[in-house]
Amino acid sequence: MSDTSWNWDRVRNGFLWIAIPLIVGLIIASSIVPKPVVGVIRLEDAIYGYSAQNMIKQIQYASEHPEVRAVVLVFESPGGTVVDTEAVYIELTKLREKKPVVTAVNAMAASGAYYLSANTDYIYVKPTSLIGNIGVISYLPPSPFIIEDIITTGPYKLWGSPRDSDMRQVEMIKQGFFEAVNLGRGDKLTAGPETIFSGQIWIGIDAVRLGIADALGGEAEAAAKAAELAKIANYDVIDLSSLAGVNLGGIPFFFQSPDGIIYPYPNEAGIYLLYIPPLPVK
Repeated sequence: MSDTSWNWDRVRNGFLWIAIPLIVGLIIASSIVPKPVVGVIRLEDAIYGYSAQNMIKQIQYASEHPEVRAVVLVFESPGGTVVDTEAVYIELTKLREKKPVVTAVNAMAASGAYYLSANTDYIYVKPTSLIGNIGVISYLPPSPFIIEDIITTGPYKLWGSPRDSDMRQVEMIKQGFFEAVNLGRGDKLTAGPETIFSGQIWIGIDAVRLGIADALGGEAEAAAKAAELAKIANYDVIDLSSLAGVNLGGIPFFFQSPDGIIYPYPNEAGIYLLYIPPLPVK
């Protein structure tokens, strides 16, 4: 055997001794290490007790499972109650400390839904999505009056608070909303506060122009952006609802008349981060 053939055999054998364990290791690793996931969380309702708890379960699932490397929030919502929106916002903030979150807006992300959108890393909208409506709406309690069959220990025991107290609370919540938008969007906003915080609702094209949103796109673009921010490739996009075991039931949020007509008004009086469209004029 020539020296050249002998050297070549040594090189080949050495390569095999290195390559075979490497290939076996990669096969074992691929079977043990799960494929990275971009998790999708959908909100296709108002934000209230049931829908908020469903979102929180999915957010916590994404936070606790390492294979979920990024999250896309898909919104189709007019907003909802203050306390439930804030509860989701807090959990979303915790998630963003670990993983990127991107928003994809379908037809609407208004008021409380936009409050949550502002707490994400990037916002995609459709050209005619409805975005914004930044502000608070409230049903004031009635003026106190005496009900002969009810005994109370104070003038506001029955009503909870005087009207001016409710108005101060609305102002406080409004300022918190404004601060959340400033914190989330910051220098991206291209218009002044008199425009951004006017309560107006914009279509997607205008929202991008004003810095209310970042770009035109849908769920596919949002998933790709989330993967880019998480620095992953060859990933799966998976809805987290079934994995997190969410409950899709619940009490209807909007008022329903005896003849079955659903109106865009909440069932209960209170303070809301909610877009209420005008009823058509008959």
